[in-house]
Amino acid sequence: MPSTSITEQKTALRQAVRARLSAMSPEEREESDAILFRRFLSLPGLAAAHRVLIFYGMDTEPDTARLIPALLERGKEVLLPRCLHGHGLEARRVTGESALIRHRYGMLEPGEDCPLAEREKIDLILVPGLCFDRAGYRLGQGGGYYDRYLAGYAGDTVGLCRHAVLQDAVPRETHDRPVDLVVTDGEPVLM
Repeated sequence: MPSTSITEQKTALRQAVRARLSAMSPEEREESDAILFRRFLSLPGLAAAHRVLIFYGMDTEPDTARLIPALLERGKEVLLPRCLHGHGLEARRVTGESALIRHRYGMLEPGEDCPLAEREKIDLILVPGLCFDRAGYRLGQGGGYYDRYLAGYAGDTVGLCRHAVLQDAVPRETHDRPVDLVVTDGEPVLM
C-alpha cells in the first residue's frame, strides 16, 4: 500500500498540473506539440527503432495521433495501447486505415482485429504522463496501467513533457521507473 503522504502529494500535483495545462490556449498547445513532435521524430533512438508504441493523446495531452502518419512514412511499425481488465495493457499494431474504438475513459484505442505485438519485440515506447521530472520520473493519471506494462521492459522509453509542467522532482514510489529520455518544448532533451 502506498504511503498516504506520497498519495496526497501525487493527488495535489495532479490537480496543479491539470489546472496549468487547462489554462494553456489551444494555440499554445499546438505550438508546444509542434516542437515536441519535431524533437521526438529527430531522436537517434527513434531512427533505429522498428516497432514503436505510442499513446493516443487526449484532452490537454500532446495530440500524438499526428505522429502516426509521420512514423508510418518512416517505415515504423506503429503500435497503440489497448486497456485490459485489471489495469493491464497490450500493444496492437495500427495503420493509417485502422479503425479505433473509444475506451470508457475516453481515449481511442485499437480493436481486437488489430494484430497483437509482443512487449519484448517493441523497440521504443512513448510513455504518457501528466508531467515528468528532470530525472525522467513521471506522474501519470493514477491507474497504474503503464507502471505494470513497463515492469521488466528492456527497450527504450521516452516521455513528452510540456516545459510549463516540467518538475524538478515528482513524488515517487518503489515501483516507479524513470523513462530513458524526456523531450520538452522548452529546454533541450533531458537525460
